[in-house]
Amino acid sequence: MFFSGETEEEGVTKKKKKSNNYFDTREEEAVRLFLSARTTEEKHKIYDEFLKAPLDKMIESIIRRYKLYRKDMDFREIHHDTHSFLITKVDKFKPSKNKKAYSYFGTICKNYLMGQIIKDQKDQRRKISYEDITSKLENRPDMVYYLEHEKIDATDVIGEFVKKLNLFMDENDLNNNEIKLGYALIELFENYEEIFIGTDNNKFNKNIVLLSLREMTNMPTKEIRSSMKKFKGLYYEIVMKLNNL
Repeated sequence: MFFSGETEEEGVTKKKKKSNNYFDTREEEAVRLFLSARTTEEKHKIYDEFLKAPLDKMIESIIRRYKLYRKDMDFREIHHDTHSFLITKVDKFKPSKNKKAYSYFGTICKNYLMGQIIKDQKDQRRKISYEDITSKLENRPDMVYYLEHEKIDATDVIGEFVKKLNLFMDENDLNNNEIKLGYALIELFENYEEIFIGTDNNKFNKNIVLLSLREMTNMPTKEIRSSMKKFKGLYYEIVMKLNNL
């Protein structure tokens, strides 16, 4: 709530932070004001005053924490490129889903950086020897996860999987880890167009998927793999059904 005669932007300024986090209640509200602003001038004002510095800090922290450095680019170039890309995705955030903008933006940045690093590595391999190296790596099963039976569209598989997964979560007796992983998978695939940036439509890089699931569940890789068994079975049932097998 804002005081009489006070603008929304001023109201954001006067709200006292509950912690020393650089992206907290004030910034979350600023994102919502940014999305609802009717003019470009309003958006620029909100962004410059409340969002630019926190987003700069977020991107810097992600690059350094996960060591997401790109070959032939210095830190400033990587930072600027990532920030520029993030700005193109801000309008896709949906406050109505009751999700944190901080989590959404962080996921976008991490997966964009990983996608670009993977792309850079592939380009480099092609330069070295397309025939002798790149084709072999791309065909190794441990390098990528393929959606089998490519005659069906990946979007159809994902849509059906999300629908069945929601029912599966309601109708089955699952342990705590399986519950956490199940809901993380639902969120992951409901937003796959934003999360799987820099990958082909018919394959999802395993590193990106695993990183996202670890961040969402706070579970180690071993526990994720163990809890994934039931969901793999559900996925294969859907693929077989769509292929009429």
